[in-house]
Amino acid sequence: MQNQRIAIYGVLIMGSVKPSYIKNFAMDLLKAYESSFSPDFEQNKLIVSEYTDIKNKNIRNRVAGYISRVLRQRGERRRAGLGVEADVI
Repeated sequence: MQNQRIAIYGVLIMGSVKPSYIKNFAMDLLKAYESSFSPDFEQNKLIVSEYTDIKNKNIRNRVAGYISRVLRQRGERRRAGLGVEADVI
């Protein structure tokens, strides 16, 4: 599968399209164990290992990364909906 490339002002930005099996697996885990996960990738890696039997480290990390991203986006949307400024790091 080829990476998606977007050119903005002459600068290439690499994007990655997640396979549907990663998204589906991650969303199933979120539905079942949402209170266990957080936006922290390192913590999510351990939780994914605990709740699944994924042997492949790359797949486990992709699932944990997608969960982290979804939770971060949900948090940003909630803050935006409340009119609260996001913390800048």
